[in-house]
Amino acid sequence: MKFMKLGAKVDIFHTDGNVTSVATDLSSDVVIKVDDAQLHLHKFPLLCKSGKLQKLIAEAREMSTNEIDLEDFPGGNESLELCMKFCYGIAITFNAYNVVPVRCGAEYLEMTEAIEKGNLIYKLEVFLNTSIFRSWKDSIIVLQSCKALMPWSEDLKIVARCIDSIASKTATDPAKVDWSFTHTRTPTATVTSVEHSTTDLTSPPWNGIQSRRHRVVPKDWWAEDILELEMDFYWRVMVAIKAKGMAQDLVGEALRLYAMRWLPGLSKEDSAPRPSAAASVPCEAIEVAGKHRLLLETIVNLLPAEKGTSCCSFLLKLLKAATILNASPSCKMELARRIGLQLEEATLDDLLIPSLSYTNNTLFDVDVIQHILEHFLMQDQSPPVSPTRARQPGESRRRTRSAENIDFSESRRATCATHSSKLKVAKLIDSYLAEIARDPNIQVSKFVSLAEAIPDFARPVHDGLYRGIDMFLKEHPNLSKSDRKRICRLMDCKKLSMDACMHAAQNERLPLRVVVQVLFFEQDAGTPEEAWDTVHHDFNALKGDLANMKKRIAEAERERTNIQIEAVKQSSKQKATFPFPSISKKFLGKFFNQQSKGPIEVTKGSDTSTKDSESSGSGGLA
Repeated sequence: MKFMKLGAKVDIFHTDGNVTSVATDLSSDVVIKVDDAQLHLHKFPLLCKSGKLQKLIAEAREMSTNEIDLEDFPGGNESLELCMKFCYGIAITFNAYNVVPVRCGAEYLEMTEAIEKGNLIYKLEVFLNTSIFRSWKDSIIVLQSCKALMPWSEDLKIVARCIDSIASKTATDPAKVDWSFTHTRTPTATVTSVEHSTTDLTSPPWNGIQSRRHRVVPKDWWAEDILELEMDFYWRVMVAIKAKGMAQDLVGEALRLYAMRWLPGLSKEDSAPRPSAAASVPCEAIEVAGKHRLLLETIVNLLPAEKGTSCCSFLLKLLKAATILNASPSCKMELARRIGLQLEEATLDDLLIPSLSYTNNTLFDVDVIQHILEHFLMQDQSPPVSPTRARQPGESRRRTRSAENIDFSESRRATCATHSSKLKVAKLIDSYLAEIARDPNIQVSKFVSLAEAIPDFARPVHDGLYRGIDMFLKEHPNLSKSDRKRICRLMDCKKLSMDACMHAAQNERLPLRVVVQVLFFEQDAGTPEEAWDTVHHDFNALKGDLANMKKRIAEAERERTNIQIEAVKQSSKQKATFPFPSISKKFLGKFFNQQSKGPIEVTKGSDTSTKDSESSGSGGLA
């Protein structure tokens, strides 16, 4: 902490009760009253330093009195005493805690350069500009002390200069932050924190060697240091920080920390009791609730406009607090709009916002969830289209196919993400329906309206919806027949899983018509599947048989080919053994028989003998 010492004389001020006097041989000739305190002083040192006291002392002399009453003196008796010690030349020390009250008191007393060169105002301004506003912690301390000194501190631009100093330092690169700060969280405690390693040369040497110890400085190192600022100052500091170009996610994280620090009911440890119409609320409680409501609306106004800069869970906690504190409708609707932009990040516990309306006795505020869901569904789901860029001189009109493919892929990814978020939200709303169905005072129309708001494609399976319907029928056994049909009409039996179908088929709370539909669709869905399994099995068997048949045919073809080749070979051999194929077997047989009997004798001119021989030969062969 920076400090400044002025004066060199020993302190001769003595206080007894509410009376302060100066221990000198000269008796006091003027009495200055501030609040309930009295300061018995001397005119001469005061007239040399203060233009205000010159006027007041002259007026008192005309009225024949030595008493001067300083009404509304900034800083009170302590501030006045320091100003008077400066007039006496007594050694005093200024720091961040007392510089603002004394600076305002000096302004009140007109301790300017016109009265004396090097007067108190000049010295304090030098101290502020050269020391206080250059220090991170001192700037915060001075700003905190300005609250009790309004409007003096505001008129003297001390508040504005403190805010500018703080905002400028938050924009410093974390790698260059070399001053101490009160950041106590671990680096992993904040998702938005981006760590930077800096070297700390202030660590003591180890083993005689100066060590260079590295410490981690997250980007939001400043967020916890300004948590203790009063709401008005915090709002102005955050506005200045945003104007300096601070990252939107860091602004959102700082607001979350401030809300968790000062707003009740945002953490699990805090609990906010539900007010009763008959209960008498003390005036102090009403005043505190009013401050909290103003704080909540201020935080909502400071939230960054960019989507995703504040987590959905935090926004829903703010909405819960807005309901409990009875914030303005515009504040609630703004929170509902922001939550709707990122509803897929919410959890079931986040959506269970209590209903504090006296017009109904429901446990949860279903209407605000309906508004949130409407904002979610109103988002533009079409793929983003980039604005047409002005073509540079000489740039070709033709786009490459790869560039077109990249744009198409990006559009597809954006569409898939949107579809995935709708599926998540559908499951979330189905779980919410099952939870609010336990409320005996929930109206059928609200239940049905919320269930129908989900698009059909976002509910590929109706198990979650069936669970909510079953819970509603269980908790409302006296429903009329038409209401039971109306609720059950929300469910598509064809989209129930096998387990849900088995449960629904035995559910006595469902109308008979719904049970019959479940049984019909269950059987209708099961038979084709079994038939398809059979067909698939037969097809595989037939495929195997066909393969075997093809194999056997191929083997038969190979055998037939081999037989034909062998026959050709045999035929070739026979041709080589019998060169006269026209000779009949009968002739050959006759020839061989004659050879066995002896040589044949032929007589010229005897045809008959020849024919007889042939006849007998023939008969012999036969």
